[in-house]
Amino acid sequence: MAGLVPIGLVAAFFVAAVLYAAVGFGGGSTYAALLALSGLDYRVLPLIALACNIVVVAGSTMRFARAGVTPWRGAIAVTALAAPAALLGGLTPITEGLFFNLLGASLLLTGGTMVLPQFERQDSGEPSRLVRFMPLFAAPLGYLAGLVGIGGGIFLAPLLHLTRWREPRAIAATASLFILVNSVFGLAGQMLKRGPDAFTGALYESLPLLIAVAIGGQLGSLMALKLLPSRWIRWLTAGLVTIVGARLLLGG
Repeated sequence: MAGLVPIGLVAAFFVAAVLYAAVGFGGGSTYAALLALSGLDYRVLPLIALACNIVVVAGSTMRFARAGVTPWRGAIAVTALAAPAALLGGLTPITEGLFFNLLGASLLLTGGTMVLPQFERQDSGEPSRLVRFMPLFAAPLGYLAGLVGIGGGIFLAPLLHLTRWREPRAIAATASLFILVNSVFGLAGQMLKRGPDAFTGALYESLPLLIAVAIGGQLGSLMALKLLPSRWIRWLTAGLVTIVGARLLLGG
């Protein structure tokens, strides 16, 4: 991605950040796919995608914490199991073909999870028995996150909803923390694998993209609160990631 960043790519990152932030996620998988479709070296793009992820979810994680809705004990337990695996995933060498196949499949699964119904935990209801097995899913999701440059929260959140782990806002807060920490650890692994110079160069050349997702993330949060119904936003996001994932699997 030498020279100026194409304005179309900046706009695509902005739109992705708006949509993902509006539904409580970071968008790392879509950022990585957009960079792949732009022709960027697959070995570098996780660095940029994870950095953008951190920019988007850092704000939402802080907002959830200030609002007092983050279930810290449970959220930290799940995240602590995933974070070392995310670091290991970032350190793991991967071939170009496997990288694109995993990323494309991740996007298609992401699109599917976006349209799943959100099962709210009733006050009188009890969590599913499957809740006890949740730690078994945390580490694999963390490893995948670090390997292909995503946060993993888009897969964690539906599992938490399906098992009635907590009420919806607490699940969103947990997913946000999960994405943030996994992105930091995954980025650390990628930096150790590629070297600090690769990250510095990627960060410098992708500065317009980081600015775009920072603004888009804030706008997405406001949109969720004041403008479009969350169901519309989820369907728009599902459509976006499904198209990008299909293009990636079909070779662009």
